[in-house]
Amino acid sequence: MAKTITSRKNEKIMHIKKLGASAAYRRECGETVCDGRKLLSEAASHGIEIKTVLFCGEEPEGLVAADVCMTPRELIASASPMVTAQDVLFSCAIPEIGAEEDIAGSCIILENIQDPGNVGAMIRTANAFSIDTVALVGSCADPFSPKTIRASMGAVFRQKIVRTDIDGIKRLKNRGVAIYGAALSERSADIRGVSLENAAVVIGNEGGGLSEEMLGVCDGEIIIPMNADCESLNAGAAAAVIMWEMRRTKSYTG
Repeated sequence: MAKTITSRKNEKIMHIKKLGASAAYRRECGETVCDGRKLLSEAASHGIEIKTVLFCGEEPEGLVAADVCMTPRELIASASPMVTAQDVLFSCAIPEIGAEEDIAGSCIILENIQDPGNVGAMIRTANAFSIDTVALVGSCADPFSPKTIRASMGAVFRQKIVRTDIDGIKRLKNRGVAIYGAALSERSADIRGVSLENAAVVIGNEGGGLSEEMLGVCDGEIIIPMNADCESLNAGAAAAVIMWEMRRTKSYTG
């Protein structure tokens, strides 16, 4: 039978609230916080260790090892980092993140994508199109922050994610991986004429694009053909088109 929590000063409430507010605290504890029954199901089904579950309404099932606590919705809302809280809030272990030596197959590289919603959406798209690896370079948003996890719809729990730097991308290139940068320049080639099989494509942030250092590492630059009256797509939309093109080179497995 689930325990009952009724106080905002309960240590579990305070712990989960701090996890939602502080990236440093999440790193220190090796935990993050997520909301909603779908994310709870995604995390549990992919072997993520569930720590504490707060719920109101129907009790979630199958969480033998977790600390499951019933609490009023207003306490969930007070502890949740989200503007609109759902009826389940839980903490879980942060999945392990790899380094550049773990990159294999097709790879999308995100450089300085600071918005957690964009990072989460791109991870979700990568997983949908069977991109093997998502690599984060520079000042990218925390892939396991509550907002990133929600934007990914749980894809962070099943997608290979690595963190590296420019030197790591150079080492990847030295291993024979072709590196292409998505960029608006006279040098950019139409993406439809470039082979992206087992390649890595770099997406920069919407404000500044790719850094000069990153462009210097790239084997080439690519561009998405579009209406001449439209200068560019936002980073998330561009990444989706690019990953679709990368996906077309792989056999569809359903």
